[in-house]
Amino acid sequence: MVVKLGTNVVAEADGSLCAARLEPVVAAVAHLKQAGIQVVLVSSGAVGLGRGWIGLHRTRTADLVTRQACAAVGQALLMHAYEKLFREHKVKIAQVLLTEDDFMDRRRSSNLRHTMEKLLKLGVAPIVNENDTVSTDELEAVRDGARTRIFSDNDRLAALVASRLDANALVLLTNVPGLLRFARKGAGGTDEDRGLISWVEEITPEITALASGPSGGGRGGMLTKLEAAEIATRAGAITVIADGTRPDTLQRIFRGEAVGTAFSPAPRMAGKRRWIAYAADVRGRIVVNAGARDAIMRRKASLLWSGVVEVERRFDALEVISIADSEGREFARGIANHGSDEALAAAGNGKSASAKPLVLVTRNNIVVFDK
Repeated sequence: MVVKLGTNVVAEADGSLCAARLEPVVAAVAHLKQAGIQVVLVSSGAVGLGRGWIGLHRTRTADLVTRQACAAVGQALLMHAYEKLFREHKVKIAQVLLTEDDFMDRRRSSNLRHTMEKLLKLGVAPIVNENDTVSTDELEAVRDGARTRIFSDNDRLAALVASRLDANALVLLTNVPGLLRFARKGAGGTDEDRGLISWVEEITPEITALASGPSGGGRGGMLTKLEAAEIATRAGAITVIADGTRPDTLQRIFRGEAVGTAFSPAPRMAGKRRWIAYAADVRGRIVVNAGARDAIMRRKASLLWSGVVEVERRFDALEVISIADSEGREFARGIANHGSDEALAAAGNGKSASAKPLVLVTRNNIVVFDK
């Protein structure tokens, strides 16, 4: 299983480490390992710890370079703290720093899985974070229009790790009880008063609408946790969002108690299809007509070039592209058989009507997002 600790669980408001919240989590992970359950920890908090150690006010970490410097300091502090806490339980740890390329490149993604599996077989607990010191993907607030980011916070990172390892469960520990119908604390004093949703069978638009803005200390909010839950459940893993500031939360989850919000696992999507949907670097984007959309959605057909009405972002052969309808809504992704320039050139050559249609994306390389 994969357990993700949010910044508000790892650190205090001033950026210092909160050992009181980490100790029971570490103890629970160690207990699981003793029971033969393999656990991967995904931990936020490096930037905040580094900021607190250096003595910077939060307002001074708005620029990317400062946040990277804080991450460099904080990673060392974070791992030192985890090493000390896990040593009490005779558990060895390893630091695994990842970037988007480790998921987007299928060879590197395979190497990542082999390394993580070897660490687990050796009895070592991997502690994962994004390599913020060299990667700008998570730290930058502005999205690059030329590509689609696969993770912008550690919630999605944890889900991608769970997906890559075919984990049975993903636990996202944060500073709220779970998914709430009434987000503000003023709506009531207890979880029930705030409308805690204990079980989600399917992540519908109505469920997504309940998510609000980002959390105070970290970069992720409830919306990113729902996105993470969708990735993990599509990989066949049950997902739980729960309050990690309570010392017994993880133990209660492991005992099978109803804690936080649990998401039912969906039918497991094949590994290649999960990579196309969630981990691939989406370089191109096309708009298709209603006939092409219907052929993909209802008839499970391949995408022909004749169904494309616009190329919004150019792409090369074998790159993953976003497929949108005439209203601009993405409904599928797929691996292109041909580059956009090649396809446009072929269309401009005035081929006869009897010529074989150009198949832009074959069906087995298409992943549909909605029905």
